[in-house]
Amino acid sequence: MAHGKVAGGGDLRGKLPREVRDAVVIRFAGDSGDGMQFTGSQFTQETAMVGNDLATFPDYPAEIRAPAGTTFGVSAFQIHFGVTDISTVGDELDVLVAMNPAALKVNLNDLRIGGTVIVDSGSFTKRNLQKAGFDNNPLEDDSMAPYQVIPLDIGKMTLEAVKDFELSSKEALRSRNMWTLGLTLWMYDRDRQVTINWLRSKFKQRPEIAAANIAALNAGHAFGETAEMPNYAVGYSIVESDIRPGEYRTATGTQTMAWGLLAGAQAAGLKIMFGSYPITPASPLLHALAGLKEFGVITFQAEDEIAAVCSAIGASFAGSLGVTSSSGPGIALKTEALGLAVATELPLVVINSQRAGPSTGMPTKTEQSDLFQAVYGRNGDTPLPVLAAATSTDCFEVAVEAVRIAIKYMTPVMVLTDAYLANAAEPWRIPDIEHLNRYPVRFRSDPEGFQPFLRDTDTLARPWAIPGTPGLEHRIGGIERDSQTGHISYDPENHEQMTRMRAAKIHGIAADTPTQELALGDDSGDLVVVGWGSTFGPIRQAVKRARDEGRAVSHVHLRYLNPLPRNLGDLLGAFTRVLVPEMNNGQLATILRSSFLLPAISLPKISGKPFKVREVAEGIRSALES
Repeated sequence: MAHGKVAGGGDLRGKLPREVRDAVVIRFAGDSGDGMQFTGSQFTQETAMVGNDLATFPDYPAEIRAPAGTTFGVSAFQIHFGVTDISTVGDELDVLVAMNPAALKVNLNDLRIGGTVIVDSGSFTKRNLQKAGFDNNPLEDDSMAPYQVIPLDIGKMTLEAVKDFELSSKEALRSRNMWTLGLTLWMYDRDRQVTINWLRSKFKQRPEIAAANIAALNAGHAFGETAEMPNYAVGYSIVESDIRPGEYRTATGTQTMAWGLLAGAQAAGLKIMFGSYPITPASPLLHALAGLKEFGVITFQAEDEIAAVCSAIGASFAGSLGVTSSSGPGIALKTEALGLAVATELPLVVINSQRAGPSTGMPTKTEQSDLFQAVYGRNGDTPLPVLAAATSTDCFEVAVEAVRIAIKYMTPVMVLTDAYLANAAEPWRIPDIEHLNRYPVRFRSDPEGFQPFLRDTDTLARPWAIPGTPGLEHRIGGIERDSQTGHISYDPENHEQMTRMRAAKIHGIAADTPTQELALGDDSGDLVVVGWGSTFGPIRQAVKRARDEGRAVSHVHLRYLNPLPRNLGDLLGAFTRVLVPEMNNGQLATILRSSFLLPAISLPKISGKPFKVREVAEGIRSALES
């Protein structure tokens, strides 16, 4: 981060010019009803319009209705933005906005020494301090000495800003987040127009609410321009990033996953039937796909997880692309039906948005602990392909690839994402749909020589015949079938043949996917760091630091987790050590050990939060010194 540079423009307060910084990390935190997610989202939109690179991390409370003012109900939104390559949400906060004592209590340890904390001092009442577990008011003792504290009575100033709109006190105080947003937009030289336009559209039926929120937004911005705040509370400027030309939008992993599924289905000439049951953090995908009805997407909210996946299997049997989604507990309930999809050899895409477990665990926190479940978690020998998205925008390409594999090989495919990727946002360069590869489905229509399990010699996929096609009548089900006719068979040799054939089909997919390439570094050295899923950003930055220090360290990031890339063993074998950071207790490390007999070193993190760059960097140093 750059410090001490001075931008040419003058400060409207006439005190200090704006400082230029390369990157900043801000976290907005408050009670779950304080609108922190909206505040962070709008700051993100305004930042994207400036042309900065960014990454966000919404952090929701697990309690649906936690008591107001308690630490259990704290909601936060973090954004890391700047001119440099932003691939993580940031290790430490430069600015913490705390709307109440509980938000300060939960988040203060993440603020760097010397960082700025903006607090709503009006909320630091005796009762709120007690709810948050403070014995004394931290604004009145020396506990905040390591930080630059800006105490502002935001509630009082918000009431003053909206007094002309004759709102109730409760309605007026709901605009506190807009006042805070206005101040932070001023601090970092962001515009307000995107937010103003959104407020006018959102509250067009209640224009007085829109006007009050806009007034609060403008008042916070004006306060930054004119108030006699401390000298360290100057404005900052972050110049536009040098990014690849194109049309961009800020998108979450949920959004790009939905668009990728649609693009993949259209590339195949199929319609989507999405059967799902609500569960955190997978539910937003149902909402996103429900908004795509105009493209022929059918969404069905089932009564339970089993009905959801079975409806999707039925849609695939009928000639559509069946898709379902859930998180770990829901995937467990879908297990029997996933075995049915493997046995019937029908295309199905399963999205697993992982969260912290086991059981209910921490529903709003992120984890990567469903890898074993995805690869092994079904009864019998039940192999299926498993893919993982590395970033929020990578969800688009992974979804397209999952659709391609599912229909080409007539198999269910599981896609692993997680709570972080589903909710986090970053700039996405919108692809030219016209240039996406096409793989149109060719349903079997000729009855000559038709057998429902007579396989393609290259892919080992069985034919896809739509029910009702004359001459192609057939039955499928979970009971073992004859290897050609599909009739029920209890013959031992036939069962072994079918089991081996299903496994060979999945194993053969490795020949149809790219060989594994390095994400960063040389193809041999002292250490290779192997990751999958949302650990991509922290690993990349940590490996970059190590290489800048002259260390022979490289980075491999896996998209294909089953089957593994066909050259992976040779690639990893060229390094002296293998380090595997993952947000579980060492699941990929165990798979690599068993698959390639490599002494992979596990670097687990199971806190419900993403890796920090420094944690991976410390793991690299430890592995090199071991």
